[in-house]
Amino acid sequence: MGLVSNKIAVVTGAASGIGQASAIKLAKEGANVALIDLQDTSETKRLIEKEGASALCFETDVSDPEQMQESFSATAKEWGRIDIVLANAGMNGTVAPIEDMEPHKWDKTIETNLRSTFLSVKYAIPHMKEQGGSIIITSSVNGNRTFSNMGMTAYSSSKAGQMAFGKMAALELAGYKIRVNIMCPGYVETNIFDRTYTEGVEKIELPVKVEMDESADTLLNQPAKAEKAADLVVFLASENSSHISGSEIYLDGAQSLM
Repeated sequence: MGLVSNKIAVVTGAASGIGQASAIKLAKEGANVALIDLQDTSETKRLIEKEGASALCFETDVSDPEQMQESFSATAKEWGRIDIVLANAGMNGTVAPIEDMEPHKWDKTIETNLRSTFLSVKYAIPHMKEQGGSIIITSSVNGNRTFSNMGMTAYSSSKAGQMAFGKMAALELAGYKIRVNIMCPGYVETNIFDRTYTEGVEKIELPVKVEMDESADTLLNQPAKAEKAADLVVFLASENSSHISGSEIYLDGAQSLM
């Protein structure tokens, strides 16, 4: 028996990175998983089925209410309920000085990161409130414990918003026995930088910078693998965390404390 045997999970941003690693780990621990992403999730589905679990794939714009509602409803129709949600889809978006940031680029980051979190929770509630469950939000150290990554105001604002939203949701949904927790990774080896667009940040860079030495054998200098985040997701999804809700958990080897 796995930690989440016979549970139904929904993972957004499931095509790669933390979302993919978490979906596979949830499957290893006994869950069937619905995969939501605009990118191709067929490889994630293949790896889940290799573990003996089932997967559904939805090509979904996570900022679109109709598409999100349809994906959650189809999952519940196929499997009867939803027990676990990982609201993980996100992007760095445009990294630029505030003065130079185009409003539509700001909006794109907020919609992809923060609006999608709201939609994930909103459309999961009807399918979770009878039996309860666990919602995990992928936020970040940025905007919550780190504020020195210059040019990342849109990203950091979205991540701070996820923190506030997660805590509000945890209290609101406690009566349904739905737990909501916020995972805050530091640097994780994923492909998120493939959708990072840097524009003119050299004019606002700070003179003091902490460099990461990936060869150093300390927690402070080791970037996390996506699988480390997946381990935390499974813990928060399982009954081992049954009295934990409204909590933020940092996954950065203490680096953001510097």
